Amino acid sequence: MDKKIQIAAIIGAVIFSILVLTSPNDPIPLPKPTSVSQSDSVMILAENLEKPRAIAIFENKIFVTEKDGLIRVIENDILLDSPLATFRTADVFDGGLIGISLHPDFVNNHFLYVFLTYQENGELWNKVLRITESKNKLKDAEIILDKIPGSSFTNGGFLKFGPDKKLYVGTGTVSDASHLPQDLDSLSGKILRLNDDGSIPDDNPFPNSYVYSLGFRNPQGMTWDNNGNLYVAEFGPEKNDEINIVISGKNYGWPETQCSGNSDFEDAVLCYDPSIEPGGILFYTGEKFDFEFPFILSSMRASNLYQLDFEEGLSSQKSILSGIGRVRDVVQGFDGSLYVITSNTDGKGFPDRTDDKLLRIMK
Repeated sequence: MDKKIQIAAIIGAVIFSILVLTSPNDPIPLPKPTSVSQSDSVMILAENLEKPRAIAIFENKIFVTEKDGLIRVIENDILLDSPLATFRTADVFDGGLIGISLHPDFVNNHFLYVFLTYQENGELWNKVLRITESKNKLKDAEIILDKIPGSSFTNGGFLKFGPDKKLYVGTGTVSDASHLPQDLDSLSGKILRLNDDGSIPDDNPFPNSYVYSLGFRNPQGMTWDNNGNLYVAEFGPEKNDEINIVISGKNYGWPETQCSGNSDFEDAVLCYDPSIEPGGILFYTGEKFDFEFPFILSSMRASNLYQLDFEEGLSSQKSILSGIGRVRDVVQGFDGSLYVITSNTDGKGFPDRTDDKLLRIMK
């Protein structure tokens, strides 16, 4: 039996795979999550998380953002009672405290970076903060980028440090009717690239601009392969979720086009119709799992954690884990384990009495 199937079978998950998704008349099933129990393959590290959004890991510590403004800490596999920090956020459906990333030199500087939606004078905005952590407590916080246009539904908010040690930030559009993603003077609908202090890198593609690439609707996850290629997953409006290889200075078309077919813009690597609501994406580099394909993709609407090969396309997509409901984010731990968070309390899922959960997949 395939190792990926073994993992799901051990935790009693109901496996289903989505192959080529092309027809709106072939809806994706939306199963209620089944009960997950501890096993030698899957460990439940935390329960009753409130609308968790993103994970960051350093050695024996895991940091999880909750939409309503808390950074939770799991240390030595135990969820601490006190959050690292609590922020006031806008009360909107798809905004709040969203992304989180650790500085490449976190061991020495203890810097964390978060993406936060807030309201000011009746308008929604997003900002990026740099937090200094000390013994699981907030020591300092400063805004390094502000006034990113906000939205009730499409803020993006995922951020990660790249191989070049620059901070990459995915921002969403303010509405599906907005053309700000095509406006280089706006921070809306972009992949932004920052120095760790919030300044603009000298080698960004547009002079004196944070913009690394443009034309995005709602970026949800990003990862880099061994060759330094940046992959970004994003929500489409109701279909046409995209996976793109994001290249410096290139335009990915929103709202002028979706997925592919317009020579003025870059074509998506993968296009999902109907939507699967992709979340975090990961290029796996560990040795704990003998995966057939290196890319791992979390899916909310399709309620799965997938592995896939972008060169092979959707036909390569196989389920690693299902039966836990909506899967929001996936990261790789220092030992090669996979960590995932569910998203059943986000208003679109079927939470049980212990949702949401942080899980570690060990083998």
